[in-house]
Order: sequence, then structure tokens, then C-alpha cells
Amino acid sequence: MIHTLFPTFLLQAPLASPAKTQKINRQLLLEIEDLRKQDRWGQKWSKEHYRNGYTSYGSMSRLFETSSNFDDLRKLIDLKMAEFVKHLGLQSRPVDFQMNSLWANVMKKGSYHTAHIHPLSVLSGTYYVQIPKGASPLKIEDPRMGFYMNTPALKNSVPESRKRFYSAKPKAGEVLFFESWLRHEVPALQTKEPRISLSFNYELKPGVSIA
Repeated sequence: MIHTLFPTFLLQAPLASPAKTQKINRQLLLEIEDLRKQDRWGQKWSKEHYRNGYTSYGSMSRLFETSSNFDDLRKLIDLKMAEFVKHLGLQSRPVDFQMNSLWANVMKKGSYHTAHIHPLSVLSGTYYVQIPKGASPLKIEDPRMGFYMNTPALKNSVPESRKRFYSAKPKAGEVLFFESWLRHEVPALQTKEPRISLSFNYELKPGVSIA
């Protein structure tokens, strides 16, 4: 018998009904465009760290505190967080978690996110506001990659669940959730239209034990 052990989970799902997410995204696009124009510190940070794009990661990373539209989005994401926590089988309950950051990403042609994790958080993810056809995926790395040593390459025919990398191709109105230790990246964007998203992290509330 061969056992399949230690799965890595990724939640990908619509945040709400198509009609509702379309309305949400129209409002968010306006908010993000205003933010991009007014956030001078974010523009400066992005020029130094985020080629051809804009992110509020280095300037305004708690957007749910800045407007009702972002806070309403947080409440909807909380529902998916609860679903994901239950699936993970954690002893901590969904009510034990709180969103501690939410920031905007506007990727233009040539923009990319290098491979990274989200330290000091438990759960992370992204909500997708605008995804043009052919936009870069979210590329996820096998968390055991650094331990393979002399392991030969896999056949191209192995099932997707056994490959060393997985490319998630979300649509506008969808949310992705993963555990914050999962290494991920976004390859350089090649489309003319921008790829617009809102990334977030969740932490355990102060005083909640991890035992």
C-alpha cells in the first residue's frame, strides 16, 4: 500500500454571486485608482520595489480601515476564511482569527512578484478585482522543494497534485486562500491591461493560544 501524505491546501472560489462581485469590483476599481493617484508614499515605494506597477503594501496595508467598500470586502473574505479554517482542521476556531492587512496591487506589463512567503501571519490570500485574458497566474511552489537533493525530475505526465509547481489561474471575483508559509510568486505580466488584486493576511487574535 502507498499512502498519500501531507497535502497542501489551496482554496479557490467565487467570493459571492457573479452579480454581486461585478458590483463590488466596479466600486473597488474606483477606490484603487483613487488610491494609486493619491498615495505618494506608495508611488515612491513602488517605484523602488515594484517595477511598472503600484502596490500599497509599503504605505497603506490596512485598507479595511480606510473605507466602507474595503471593510465590506473584508467581511465577505472572513466568510471564506472560516470555510478554509474548518477544512484545515485547526484547533483554533474561525472566530480566533482577524485580518491584519489588506493592500492593493496594480500590475502592469513587466510587473512581477518574486517568490516569497508571508511571515508572522497564519493565513494569506488574494481577492481578484481585474484579471485580463492571459494574465500571469499565481505560481505555488512545493513546500518540500529544498529537501529533494538528488531526486530526478518528474515525468510531465504525473498528476497535477504531484508536480513541483502549481499555477492557479483565478478569475475576477474569485478569492484564493493558503497558509502563510506556502511559497508563491507571480511571473512577469505580459498583457496590456493591468492585473488588479487585493492581498491580505490573517493572524490569531491577541491572547489566543496556538496549542
